[in-house]
Amino acid sequence: MRSGKYFTLIALLGMLSPWVLVPGTVHAICQGNSLDPENDVCWDCIFPIKIAGMTIEQGNVMNGEAPSSADATTCSCPLPSPPYTRYGITASMWEPSRMIETVKDPYCFPALGMSMGNNGKNSYLRGTHAHVQGKGGEAQDASVFAQAHWWIMPFWSIMGVMVDSKCMEQSDTDVAYLSEVDPFWQDDEMSAIFQVEALLFANLVAQLACIADAVSSQYLPMSPLFWCMGSWGSAYPLTGHINDNDYVQGNAAVAGRLLYKLSRQQLICDPGLWYCYCVQSPIWTKHNYRIQIARPMADFMCHPLGRSAMLWEYLKNPPYAGSSGTEGNFLWIITRKRDCCMSGS
Repeated sequence: MRSGKYFTLIALLGMLSPWVLVPGTVHAICQGNSLDPENDVCWDCIFPIKIAGMTIEQGNVMNGEAPSSADATTCSCPLPSPPYTRYGITASMWEPSRMIETVKDPYCFPALGMSMGNNGKNSYLRGTHAHVQGKGGEAQDASVFAQAHWWIMPFWSIMGVMVDSKCMEQSDTDVAYLSEVDPFWQDDEMSAIFQVEALLFANLVAQLACIADAVSSQYLPMSPLFWCMGSWGSAYPLTGHINDNDYVQGNAAVAGRLLYKLSRQQLICDPGLWYCYCVQSPIWTKHNYRIQIARPMADFMCHPLGRSAMLWEYLKNPPYAGSSGTEGNFLWIITRKRDCCMSGS
């Protein structure tokens, strides 16, 4: 069922700048199986599906039901030319359409099961998992650093799923962001120069408010607390450094950071805010996203942003994966809520 477009991803990566990818160099690390859209994606996570404000299929995803702009029966959308208005019926669903890789090995692509470029152990771009020992030899503080990649991956088009054209994303597969070439991703202080609002949340009151989001995110995150990522910590600074002693959860938080960073810089839009168009929003709406781990080990459940990894991380980063170089290199499927206005024209 795979489309030929999926197998052109390696050729697409080869079009990247030669100083990112070293021609003819594929390292032994980070080797594994490429992503299988049919079997590695949680297709149960597309539910619930609503049409004309009525739930057609609820599904069994144990997440909270996000507010929807498509709860009404009918809809109308502006057009730039006559008749200037398009009428239809509302629809709401969830689409797996983006991927985020968080990797300890620079230029490692778990989606392809290979690594490209120079990612030696001494590279300053290499990911880390550092512990600070306290009294009694226990870890008193810990941090995670990882590189991140943003993939545009319209799985429904790849799998040949037919839905109304007004609800189908019209895009091609692409690697739209590589943190290895972003100096602001590597340095907290440099990032703070351009994201000065981070200083507003670097205080006890703002961080205590995140306790409420940590509790709520086990079911549905509190989007008004946009500077919080539930049990994953703070959304700031917008870099790959996370204060967390849990390696899997730390990488999930890195994925969340990248999602917020791209939203904050208005480089991505949210199709769940309005049924007419995908809306660019510098303040993300957290409850419009779900996350699923697909590598090193695939999960068959998706989770709201900020849900504690204690509920889902078991055996998701097994030690034996290190023999193939996949341990510590993660692939996350991002499922977005999509509201749309279906019409016959």
